[in-house]
Amino acid sequence: MEFQKNRNLAQNPLPLYFLYDLAVRLASVFLHIPAVFSPKIRSFLRGRRGVKAYLESFREPGRPLIWMHTASLGEFEQGLPVLERLMAAYPGHQFLVTFFSPSGYEVKKGKVPGAGTCYLPLDTRQNVREFLDGARPDIALFVKYEVWPNFFAGLRSRDIPLVLFSARFRERQVFFQWYGGLMRRALQGVRQFYVQDPLSASLLNGIGIHRIAVCGDTRLDRVMEIRSRDNRLDFMEAFVKGRKCLVAGSTWPEDEKAILPFVRARAGATCCAVIAPHKTDSKTVGELMKRLGSGAVTYSEWSKRLEEAGGLASGKSGDTPREPGLPAGENILVIDTIGLLTRIYSYADLAYVGGGFATGLHNTLEPAVFGIPVLIGPRYAGFREAEALVEAGGILPVAGPLEFEETAGKLLDNATYRRQIGAINRDYIDKNAGASIQILAGIRKLIG
Repeated sequence: MEFQKNRNLAQNPLPLYFLYDLAVRLASVFLHIPAVFSPKIRSFLRGRRGVKAYLESFREPGRPLIWMHTASLGEFEQGLPVLERLMAAYPGHQFLVTFFSPSGYEVKKGKVPGAGTCYLPLDTRQNVREFLDGARPDIALFVKYEVWPNFFAGLRSRDIPLVLFSARFRERQVFFQWYGGLMRRALQGVRQFYVQDPLSASLLNGIGIHRIAVCGDTRLDRVMEIRSRDNRLDFMEAFVKGRKCLVAGSTWPEDEKAILPFVRARAGATCCAVIAPHKTDSKTVGELMKRLGSGAVTYSEWSKRLEEAGGLASGKSGDTPREPGLPAGENILVIDTIGLLTRIYSYADLAYVGGGFATGLHNTLEPAVFGIPVLIGPRYAGFREAEALVEAGGILPVAGPLEFEETAGKLLDNATYRRQIGAINRDYIDKNAGASIQILAGIRKLIG
């Protein structure tokens, strides 16, 4: 490979680490400029200021600590099956979960039972020293793509075992390019890799890394846990009321152009629709509501009406029974909050997962685990589970509104066909789950 050209720098990585550390420091300074205009960047910076104090109050002397780091909410869900099994196996340990992104931390801050939560400081040598001094982890678990050279070097220098699990590598990533010497050096600090597929293992072998186990994706274990829990939602019980239900999750405007004509035409007495846009800010939701028209209601408004009515059934004698707060003409529910989508999918007869037209496909396993057909946009290359389920026939890609109308209409109108397609998805997940058990066994050997 071309990365052989950079061999001398790889053998003497100090200049690379110096330049990298300087770049991260400069970035942390310049981030204060866009932070003036971006609440998300302000949260990103402000939350990191309190990490040292948080660790001082959280850390208990004498108790070993298992640390799991994730980029954001999706990676946290991916790591959760492993974390929960470790908590059961090591009740005397402390557990710490760190996040890089505000979209993960702000949702899970103080809400991970049995674990502390905080931001991961920016990856400078000083921050790494302070964090490791405060956290004093006995083992570090990083999920999927999170590779930070200074943190990995700091763990290695202290002989703290580092595990990277549910990882997936592709040839175009920086690790496998001629200029990726620093990132390859970082990977050398990982004690054990658990990767999703043989290609990832082959790529790592090609750069001299052999501490690898191919065990699949822990997201499969996570969605099976989601399926087995109590997914009842009172507002969905009241809304669906025996009707067929189409759930469109994590949608973007490009997705909505494809699905809204069908949703507006089909939603009614026998079929309802739930749309959960990826962005739930008031502007995004407001624009979506305008496009949907008078037949739609937001979750916030709907819940308010239900609460005001006390959750009691209403309606005149002879009317179609409906729960309070939702007039018969409102058959489209727009979810303007986060944290409900996985449960909402359990009510669906058919799901659409957004991101496949422009932004990047979202999680197709969450609806698929409930044994329902899943529709997506045409751009799903590189999403392993989507590729596998498209090939198997459980996920159906659509190119635009006409194809969506044809495919969704056929699925909603033909229960036998709908069940056949849905069973493909459920069977795939049932057969391929179990990665977290293998990962747990390996981690236990490292903990001792």
